[in-house]
Amino acid sequence: MHHRHNPPSTTYLLTLLISTLLLSKTTTARPFVLVLSQDDLKDGPTDDTPDDPSSVADWDEFGESDSRSDEELDPGSWRPIFEPDESNSGSESVTNPQLEEYYSSVRKLVDSVSDDGRSMQDVAYEIESVAATGNPHAQSLLGFLYNLGMARERNGAKSFMYHHFAAESGNTHSKLARAYTYTRQELHEKAVVMYAELAETAVNSFLISKDSPVIEPVRIHNGAEENKDALRKSRGEEDEDFQILEYQAQKGNAAAMYKIGIFYYFGLRGVRRDLSKAFSWFSKAVEKGEPRSMELLGEIYARGDGVKRNYTTALEWLTLASKHQLYSAYNGMGYLYVKGYGVEQKNYTKAKEYFEKAAEHKEAGGHYNLGVMYLKGIGVKKDIKAACNYFIVAANAGQPKAFYQLAKMFHSGIGLKKNLPMATSLYKLVAERGPWISLSRWALESYLKGEIGKAFLLYSRMAELGYEVAQSNAAWILDKYGEASMCMGESGLCTDAERHQRAHSLWWQASEQGNEHTALLIGDAYYYGRGTERDYDRAADAYMHAKSQLNAQAMFNLGYMHEHGQGLPLDLHLAKRYYDQALEIDAAAKLPVMLALASLWVRGNYANTFLVDLIDSLPSIYPKADEWIKNVVLEEGNATILTLFVCLLTVLYLRERQRRQAAPAPPPPPPNDNVVN
Repeated sequence: MHHRHNPPSTTYLLTLLISTLLLSKTTTARPFVLVLSQDDLKDGPTDDTPDDPSSVADWDEFGESDSRSDEELDPGSWRPIFEPDESNSGSESVTNPQLEEYYSSVRKLVDSVSDDGRSMQDVAYEIESVAATGNPHAQSLLGFLYNLGMARERNGAKSFMYHHFAAESGNTHSKLARAYTYTRQELHEKAVVMYAELAETAVNSFLISKDSPVIEPVRIHNGAEENKDALRKSRGEEDEDFQILEYQAQKGNAAAMYKIGIFYYFGLRGVRRDLSKAFSWFSKAVEKGEPRSMELLGEIYARGDGVKRNYTTALEWLTLASKHQLYSAYNGMGYLYVKGYGVEQKNYTKAKEYFEKAAEHKEAGGHYNLGVMYLKGIGVKKDIKAACNYFIVAANAGQPKAFYQLAKMFHSGIGLKKNLPMATSLYKLVAERGPWISLSRWALESYLKGEIGKAFLLYSRMAELGYEVAQSNAAWILDKYGEASMCMGESGLCTDAERHQRAHSLWWQASEQGNEHTALLIGDAYYYGRGTERDYDRAADAYMHAKSQLNAQAMFNLGYMHEHGQGLPLDLHLAKRYYDQALEIDAAAKLPVMLALASLWVRGNYANTFLVDLIDSLPSIYPKADEWIKNVVLEEGNATILTLFVCLLTVLYLRERQRRQAAPAPPPPPPNDNVVN
C-alpha cells in the first residue's frame, strides 16, 4: 500500500537560504540568496486570490513541454551565424528576405571585429538601413550599437527607443535589455512584467522529468588573472579529455555514450549542440541498458527534439527508466498523466503517486510538481501554504521552476506577501536560463580559439541583457587585452580613454549585481589613477560598496584610507575597526591586519616623528625598487604590505627598547672583604 506523502512543515519558511546555481561559485561573486521569514507569509485563507487579478496572466497548470526550436523561442538569435546547419542555412532566407538582410548584417558585424574594424562604419549603415524597414531584429542590433557607442555616438535615449520598438515586435534580446534597464532604474512595476514573460518562455523550454543542466556563463577570469581551471574544464571537442571519452564510447562504454549524448543534447563543455548526434548516442547506450539514456529518450520523444513527437513512446522509455531506480523519471510519467498525453485519459491520482515517489527519493522535481497540484487543486484540495512549502523545498534544491512559482507568488500576492523587487529578482534568475544563454557558449568558444574580438562582442551583447558574468568578462577583456579586444568606438578602434570608460561602466554594472570584486577594481582604479584621474573620494565610495558585500579586502582598504586620511577623515579608531572587521570576514587577512595594526601603534605612540615620516615615504620609494620587488610581490597594492612589514619591525624594535629602558638597574656587587686597599 502506498504511503501518503505529507506536505513539508511551514518551519521551512522561517529561516531559509536559497542559493541559486546561476552565479559562478567563486570569490568574485556571491550567489543569489533568498531569505524568507514568517513576515513573508500572507495572512488569509488558503485559497488566496491575487490582490489584483489583472496584474498577472491566468496561472497555467503544468505548462507545455515546448517543442518549438530555439530559433522560434529566441527570434533573431545569432545561432544561424555561430551554429549553421541544414535546418537554418538558407531556409529562412528563402521564405523571409528581411531575415536574410538581417543575418547578412550580423555576419558582417561579427566579421568586422576581425579586420581591425575597417568595415564597421559600413556595417552600421547597413544595419541602420535594415532597421528602417521595420525589421525588429535589426532595430535591436542598432539599439546595441547606440548603447555601446560602436560606430555610432553613444546615446542611451536612441538605444532605448530602438530596443522598445524591437521588443514590441517580439525580439527577445531587446525584451531582456529593457527589463534590465527598468530594474536598474528600480521601475519594478515594468521590469516584473517583462521578466515574467521571459521566465515563462524559459520554463517552458525546460525538461519534464529531470532538471536541465545549468549552462551557466563561465567566468574567464579570477580576480585580475585568467581563470585557467575553469577554461580548462570548458574546452570542447578539441579537448583531449573529450576525445578520450568519445573513444571510450566508440569502444562500447555505455556510460561514455551517455555523457557524449548529454554534451551534444545540451551543448555542454564547448560542444556544439547536435540533436541527431545526441539521439544516436542515447540510442546506442540504451542497447547496453544505460537507464539515464532511457530517460533522455523519453524527454526527446515528449518534446519532439529532432524526432517526431510521440508521447506513447516517451512514456515507455520513462517507465523503463523508472524500473532501473531512476526516480526523476517519475516526474515525466506524472506529467504525462496529469496532461493526458500518451495515455487513455488524465489520471490525477496516478500522477500524484508518481510525483510522491519522486519526492520521497529527494527529487526536487517531485516537490515542485506536488506544489503545482496543491496550488491549483489538481486531484487534491487546494492548499496555497502547502504549495508554497513544496516550492521552497524544490527551490532550496536548485529547481528553477520552483523559483519561477515563488516569483509568481511574490508578484501576485498569492501565498506570499506581494513584493515586486523580490519577484523581479527571481524572474530574472529564471529568465537568464532561456535559450538566449547560448550567447555565452559562443563567446567562450571564441575566447578559447583566441578570437578575442568576437568574444568581446558577444560578452558585450550579453552584458547589455543584464548577465553579470558577461559584464565582468567583457570588462576584464578590455583591461587585459587593450587594443586586441577590438573595442570599437564611435569612429574606429577605441582610444585608451574610451576603453577605460567602457570597462569602468561594465565593472560598475557587475558590482551592482553582487560582484564584490568589481567594486574593488573600480576603487583601485580611482585610488591608483589607472585609466582615470586619481580620486580618493570616489575610491572610498567604491570600497564602501564592496564593503557592503562583506569584502575583506575592501574593509582593509577603508582602514588604510582612514589611517592616512585619504578620501576619508583621518581616524585611527575607525581604521582599527575596519582592520578588525577584515580579519573577522577572512582569516587569510591575519598577516596584513597584524602589520596594519603595528603601523597604527607606531602612529599612536610616535606621532609627528621621523618614524611616521619614514613609514609614509615607503610607498614612494617602492617604485624605484621595482626591478627587485616585482620578483617578490606582484601587485601594486603590495607596496602597502611592504610598508606595514617595516612598521612591524619598527614596532618590535621600539617595544624591545622600551622594555630595556624600563628594566631596573642591576644591583651593585656585594663588597669583597678580600680586596686589598
